[in-house]
Amino acid sequence: MGVLEEIISTVDGDAPVREVRIGPFWTGVWSRNCGLASTVFEHEHSSAPPVREAGNLTSMTARGLCSYGGSGSLLERSVALAALNSLLEVDLRRCREVNAADLLVERGRGKRVCVVGHFPFVPRLREVAGKLWVLERRPREGDLPAGEAERVIPEADVVAITGTALINDTMDDLLGLCRKDALVMVLGPTTPLSPVWFDHGVHLVSGTVVIDPPLVLRLVSEGVVFNQFHGRGVRLVTLVKDPGIAG
Repeated sequence: MGVLEEIISTVDGDAPVREVRIGPFWTGVWSRNCGLASTVFEHEHSSAPPVREAGNLTSMTARGLCSYGGSGSLLERSVALAALNSLLEVDLRRCREVNAADLLVERGRGKRVCVVGHFPFVPRLREVAGKLWVLERRPREGDLPAGEAERVIPEADVVAITGTALINDTMDDLLGLCRKDALVMVLGPTTPLSPVWFDHGVHLVSGTVVIDPPLVLRLVSEGVVFNQFHGRGVRLVTLVKDPGIAG
């Protein structure tokens, strides 16, 4: 069983879907709680609709939307991750309100670091890491193509993987490339804040808790990128396997 399926299997109960917003950058689902995920969309006009039940999603339950997690449509998988995050009851006692970028800078200083996904903190991390590889499906200047993962991840002392890898179905393979002694982090609003990660070699799970669903869903609809939330309606938290890791 992959990590996504395992996380879904551990969620208790279900909840009706109150609202779904699919914005250009973020997808939000409001059920028991409100959850976010990256909007990932690749669609050709001649193919089937990217969301089969579009127009009827609020007649489904959150678990029903989670069933999209195995879909061949990336947009349906985005909805599934947002729905999963809307069902999770996050144990805030095991969380720290620390910035994922700050943790990576602290733990990556002088180390060989691999980041899967081009995050805004990459230039800052590049200044302190002994060696930094950034893997991207759409590489920018200084990045490596995602296909280099098998070569560079086993060399890294610290590995940070975007939660979006759950949507494009590469997460299990990426985790399998990490050395047993590497510090592994999964990060970004798509990331389910579940302790299941700790059984898959992950030490730090950085994600987002929505505290004001109406505001956050409005911002999603208005096309905000993540740094435009500016803390409005969300808390950034890190679930830690060992409290000593996050101070």
